[in-house]
Amino acid sequence: MDFGLTGKTALVLGASRGLGAATAAILAAEGTHVIAASRSGEALGENMERLVLDLSDPASVSALVQRLEEKPVDILVNNCGGPAAGPAQGQSIAAWQIAFETMATPIFAITDAVLPGMIAKGWGRIVTIGSSGIVQPIPNLALSNGVRGAIAGWSKTLAEEVAPQGITVNMVLPGRISTDRLAQLDGIKANKTGASLTAVQEASRKTIPLGRYGKPEEFGALVGFLCSQQAAYVTGAMLRVDGGMIKGL
Repeated sequence: MDFGLTGKTALVLGASRGLGAATAAILAAEGTHVIAASRSGEALGENMERLVLDLSDPASVSALVQRLEEKPVDILVNNCGGPAAGPAQGQSIAAWQIAFETMATPIFAITDAVLPGMIAKGWGRIVTIGSSGIVQPIPNLALSNGVRGAIAGWSKTLAEEVAPQGITVNMVLPGRISTDRLAQLDGIKANKTGASLTAVQEASRKTIPLGRYGKPEEFGALVGFLCSQQAAYVTGAMLRVDGGMIKGL
């Protein structure tokens, strides 16, 4: 399917690996000029431009905001890393503040910076990568569950505000997708329980109706569709890519 994105410009955050890299690849393959923002200098493919960005550094975020005021983009894919694992009990105020300031605040500021250009064109796509923990909290990921839940509330509020200007705002919630982050979490669980990594992964797959972890490109394909011309009537949505893992209505 031709997503009708040739000639569009997309900014993808966290684009060096995992879900961000898969999304950037899909958009680039559709003819979009992709600004791939990340802290690392990974090799880029065709239609991609590298941009150094550290979401935990206010100066780095401010520099990007200034650039966006001068060079608008048509598509924004918000993607940030997750905070350290841990329970809800005993988390310090500082830990909550750091998690919010490195995950939510930069996304809010960058999105505000792209909106004037989108409003001027009467067209825009904003997709934020969240987590299945928004729908069903993930044990031992209290900081992530809490901050991403706040981002979900912001996303749905923004969707209603900018819909009249032809801008769609959606979230995509990954389940267990084969990324470095998932491997890290599986390793933490193995160390905590004393089980082997293989045993932890096998037990995890049994909770997924499709019986396997997802592929990053499968996730990226849905994000790409939400950025397409064909998805013009989809906004304010939170779509899960989890192999049927979460069964709530």
